[in-house]
Amino acid sequence: MKPGTGTLIINIMSEGKAETYEGVYQCTARNERGAAVSNNIVVRPSRSPLWTKEKLEPITLQSGQSLVLPCRPPIGLPPPIIFWMDNSFQRLPQSERVSQGLNGDLYFSNVLPEDTREDYICYARFNHTQTIQQKQPISVKVISAKSSRERPPTFLTPEGNASNKEELRGNVLSLECIAEGLPTPIIYWAKEDGMLPKNRTVYKNFEKTLQIIHVSEADSGNYQCIAKNALGAIHHTISVRVKAAPYWITAPQNLVLSPGEDGTLICRANGNPKPRISWLTNGVPIEIAPDDPSRKIDGDTIIFSNVQERSSAVYQCNASNEYGYLLANAFVNVLAEPPRILTPANTLYQVIANRPALLDCAFFGSPLPTIEWFKGAKGSALHEDIYVLHENGTLEIPVAQKDSTGTYTCVARNKLGMAKNEVHLEIKDPTWIVKQPEYAVVQRGSMVSFECKVKHDHTLSLTVLWLKDNRELPSDERFTVDKDHLVVADVSDDDSGTYTCVANTTLDSVSASAVLSVVAPTPTPAPVYDVPNPPFDLELTDQLDKSVQLSWTPGDDNNSPITKFIIEYEDAMHKPGLWHHQTEVSGTQTTAQLKLSPYVNYSFRVMAVNSIGKSLPSEASEQYLTKASEPDKNPTAVEGLGSEPDNLVITWKPLNGFESNGPGLQYKVSWRQKDGDDEWTSVVVANVSKYIVSGTPTFVPYLIKVQALNDMGFAPEPAVVMGHSGEDLPMVAPGNVRVNVVNSTLAEVHWDPVPLKSIRGHLQGYRIYYWKTQSSSKRNRRHIEKKILTFQGSKTHGMLPGLEPFSHYTLNVRVVNGKGEGPASPDRVFNTPEGVPSAPSSLKIVNPTLDSLTLEWDPPSHPNGILTEYTLKYQPINSTHELGPLVDLKIPANKTRWTLKNLNFSTRYKFYFYAQTSAGSGSQITEEAVTTVDEAGILPPDVGAGKVQAVNPRISNLTAAAAETYANISWEYEGPEHVNFYVEYGVAGSKEEWRKEIVNGSRSFFGLKGLMPGTAYKVRVGAVGDSGFVSSEDVFETGPAMASRQVDIATQGWFIGLMCAVALLILILLIVCFIRRNKGGKYPVKEKEDAHADPEIQPMKEDDGTFGEYSDAEDHKPLKKGSRTPSDRTVKKEDSDDSLVDYGEGVNGQFNEDGSFIGQYSGKKEKEPAEGNESSEAPSPVNAMNSFV
Repeated sequence: MKPGTGTLIINIMSEGKAETYEGVYQCTARNERGAAVSNNIVVRPSRSPLWTKEKLEPITLQSGQSLVLPCRPPIGLPPPIIFWMDNSFQRLPQSERVSQGLNGDLYFSNVLPEDTREDYICYARFNHTQTIQQKQPISVKVISAKSSRERPPTFLTPEGNASNKEELRGNVLSLECIAEGLPTPIIYWAKEDGMLPKNRTVYKNFEKTLQIIHVSEADSGNYQCIAKNALGAIHHTISVRVKAAPYWITAPQNLVLSPGEDGTLICRANGNPKPRISWLTNGVPIEIAPDDPSRKIDGDTIIFSNVQERSSAVYQCNASNEYGYLLANAFVNVLAEPPRILTPANTLYQVIANRPALLDCAFFGSPLPTIEWFKGAKGSALHEDIYVLHENGTLEIPVAQKDSTGTYTCVARNKLGMAKNEVHLEIKDPTWIVKQPEYAVVQRGSMVSFECKVKHDHTLSLTVLWLKDNRELPSDERFTVDKDHLVVADVSDDDSGTYTCVANTTLDSVSASAVLSVVAPTPTPAPVYDVPNPPFDLELTDQLDKSVQLSWTPGDDNNSPITKFIIEYEDAMHKPGLWHHQTEVSGTQTTAQLKLSPYVNYSFRVMAVNSIGKSLPSEASEQYLTKASEPDKNPTAVEGLGSEPDNLVITWKPLNGFESNGPGLQYKVSWRQKDGDDEWTSVVVANVSKYIVSGTPTFVPYLIKVQALNDMGFAPEPAVVMGHSGEDLPMVAPGNVRVNVVNSTLAEVHWDPVPLKSIRGHLQGYRIYYWKTQSSSKRNRRHIEKKILTFQGSKTHGMLPGLEPFSHYTLNVRVVNGKGEGPASPDRVFNTPEGVPSAPSSLKIVNPTLDSLTLEWDPPSHPNGILTEYTLKYQPINSTHELGPLVDLKIPANKTRWTLKNLNFSTRYKFYFYAQTSAGSGSQITEEAVTTVDEAGILPPDVGAGKVQAVNPRISNLTAAAAETYANISWEYEGPEHVNFYVEYGVAGSKEEWRKEIVNGSRSFFGLKGLMPGTAYKVRVGAVGDSGFVSSEDVFETGPAMASRQVDIATQGWFIGLMCAVALLILILLIVCFIRRNKGGKYPVKEKEDAHADPEIQPMKEDDGTFGEYSDAEDHKPLKKGSRTPSDRTVKKEDSDDSLVDYGEGVNGQFNEDGSFIGQYSGKKEKEPAEGNESSEAPSPVNAMNSFV
């Protein structure tokens, strides 16, 4: 035995024969605490015996027959290796026809003449003794046959249709089938009821031998070998039974206990057959060992209770079956030791920022001490929310930051005492390359420079090393390294390669590489700029669970440097064919460290980008399947809403396949009432997005959480969200409903809120139903559609706008939740007061005479109360379009017709007509009409004659008569003559600027067009000039949009026919005149005109186109005496652009049922600027008829 050790040395060379020491050895180590024993060691000498002498007869056979040459080597230790050679020590060729079996025999499926030889020699090589034994040569002579008869396969080995095979677990299972036949059979292998293990199956000896490595119990079963040639097939079944020597499931572990503690030793093993477990104490079977009251044996477990120091011992567990045994020692050491810290005090740890820091605290003690860590002199204990406390006492800071620097104290405690130790941690800045070397293409013979600028922690020493193709730089003076640069002078082709800058400190290392390409300096044609060629040679290295390194070779940059590389990935498992953006790297890099997600079958491709554009994608890399793990996130958008009053519908946005991190994605849905003490109720559902909880109380708040899980485990604890079970209709109506009528069109409603519990859902608001049930004026019931106003939230009052004046309304109020409306409150009835009426529905003037006009009208369509009277205002308009004095007349409310008498003959009057209620006057309607001409042809007196000019000019009596889209504005003016006016108007209540229209001439009326129906407008009139002044404002409202009752005269059939007839008559007259003029005579019409100067038929002047003796507009002369044509029919050339429709109550003139024109006014009327340039004014149809009749 070697001194100081347990090693036993046997020197066979000097101490006798090896056979003397053959046997089984076992080592025992003993001290006061117990004895440990080793496994049995078997010592056997090697043997290489000779072949027995035998006489071998020559073998003669015909070609095509099968042949087996036996080897039968001597039994040696260890068994020899067999091979066949000839006398020249050359191995005999083997093939599918000729092969060596596992037993060493040489098998011929069929022989050929070339198999004839006299030196078939079997050799046995004994490696341990380094000797080779040789069998006597075998002579074989093959006689050629004229024709060899073909035959189906038969097995040479094994024999029969079935055989058995046993093998030990963990060994190599070898199965052999060799068949003879002609032609030579081919061997196939299969396993019944299963597949051959793909990664552990090996075929040898031309597939005649099947080997399964690391065989296990699962490989037991029936294996079939099939021999097949052109004439048939046979099969042989080998029944394999895998046995197993004992192997550990749980080997006993050492126990260190303190007095009074409990513990267990567990010894579990498996095998085939099942091994038997036996225990020894200090090498002695436990059955005969001294009794220990603290020890109890229960099969493969020893249970210790209330141990004492005398319980210390070494226990051996022996697991045995017929194929072997296991022996393990376990020390049970009962100690009472105060804590000891084994880590040296004041150890300094230096760590790079943002990396893990591990602070050691190796300890010993019995009972097992507890470990606590403190930072600083008065710091509190560090907990595992930020730190990781390992069982061996090590403190881990997963991501060390600058503020992690400091002194840390490790404290070990047990009931026998305490020990502590201080260590120090310093956090250093990481080293990084600020400026990386860049890819370079240079011409042969030129110089290239690579820059590598490094920044590092100033307290650490830095070394920068340059490598070429991952080797040291060549020992060549052309390579110069200074602080930040590598310069290569006189570049040659051999200098091409990858240059790497490696920056090292004592704590970290970083590197960056650039490729140098050397090209010929020969002149090249003008460069062609294009997108880069695709990268190629993609390779995956450093394949870890959550990262991999991708490298590639850039393609040609096509004369535009590559600025960046774009890396994309495909998930062939979840979304095959769809490429996603992974990352981008600098154009100087050819590698990238990629972060990966679990359970994704990745493949990558790379695209290069230069200033021209992006290259085509590279070929895809090899696929890399990352390992599955538990999900690292939970579903989002978790909500809980009820679809029925007694359920809770929990919904969420599921994880996609990429986020599942593993197979078997499911969700654990948990819920409980928020205000109750119930435990969480949970259910695991498949990969869906909804779960319905039934039988819930109505509208109760619930706490909900949804956690993802897969076959690998659960995701982190999910966040808790709040939801509600289903809503139901509210049960109670709002109470104490009160109505306050504000004015004739507005009312305010108040109500008391509904108790929250009776809402049974989310309060959406309150809804008012109101309807008009009776007209106070007509007193008749009729059904009107109900109107609804909803007030959001918890408001308890609201305004009802747009009511009709003088009406009878009914309303009720209901509360609204997410499910619908609750019951209605009791109906409340209220009345709106009277309002001002709308304008009379129509106004027309009929039966004009010399001194009277008859007005007919329809009452207002919206009286908005009880009409008290009508007001009619009218005033004459003289030949200069000035308005005369205004006459005010009150008419009873029950009238719809009124005749005005004692009017001036042949005079135009303007009428303003409106209705009144007790609330005031309504909107007015205007109209104009002309009394007829007297028979004597006497001129009417000038309405404005003799009036006194006002000293201070002013504009008064501003009135507006409005229809749907237009309004006629009129006013009275007192002051100097020849004043030009303008009209300004805008939407009432609006902040927009006034719109301005210029009034041509000194007219005291103007028509506004293009107004919006149903809109209130403000209007005022002003004078132009230095003495400018404006009137007071007036407000009018256009009528509601409705189908116009006015008729465009230009589109009427009778008018078009009339005009065609007039044109035809004129044409005929012109033809007749032309004929008569050519004959030199006078035509009758001309004669009549000369003889009877009818005052109503005046010839046209050829120079200016005016009628008869009418003067030009600038003359301002009266008509020729005796003319019956009134002065207001004078047509001026510059004013003729106005149409008929400019005079009347809007854009279209109106006609009576008998065809007479109402409201005609063909006197001088200035066109507004919006109507374009001023051109000739056309005469009215009446004037036209007077001119040609």
